[in-house]
Amino acid sequence: MERRSALRETALNIVLIASGIGMLIVGAGWLVDGAVVIARWLGLSELIIGLTIIAIGTSLPELATSVIAAIRGQRDIAVGNVVGSNLFNILSVLGITAIIAPAGVGVSQAALRFDIPVMTAVAVACLPVFFNGYRIARWEGGLFLAYYIAYAGYLALGAAEHPALPVISGAMLGFVIPLTVVTLAVVIARQIHPRRPAA
Repeated sequence: MERRSALRETALNIVLIASGIGMLIVGAGWLVDGAVVIARWLGLSELIIGLTIIAIGTSLPELATSVIAAIRGQRDIAVGNVVGSNLFNILSVLGITAIIAPAGVGVSQAALRFDIPVMTAVAVACLPVFFNGYRIARWEGGLFLAYYIAYAGYLALGAAEHPALPVISGAMLGFVIPLTVVTLAVVIARQIHPRRPAA
């Protein structure tokens, strides 16, 4: 009896997972179509739409999963969901897309000049997690969120062709990112070579 109940529960969970994946696929199609229409209507580049609306829309399920897992104390699932999703997106999604696309996937000069360096810097910013007690502190979470808000603000200014955009871009690339890298290097160095207490 218990075995039948367990099998039914497992089958139900499999059906729910399959249904969820199916709805995600359909929703992804609607999301892309709607985002392209919005981009053309507002006169925005598809890169900006992809970096904002599509990126946020496709990441909301991950956010919900990680938040629920963290609240329930299942922190490995929360971290694994984020890390695994990023690895899957960069390696598998981009790889499969490049294979299927007739001429590969082109990368714009705007992404090479700003977005990819920022992405690399953010990836480096995660390194102290492995040295600082294996924990992302609340202030670190707040810092990451502030970085994203600043990045989204930069994209909004770029879409509006605001005159302050070159100044902000130069500040982020020439000050914020290097300062972050130096700060993280100091944190890592302190964790590797902690100070000995005075005798």
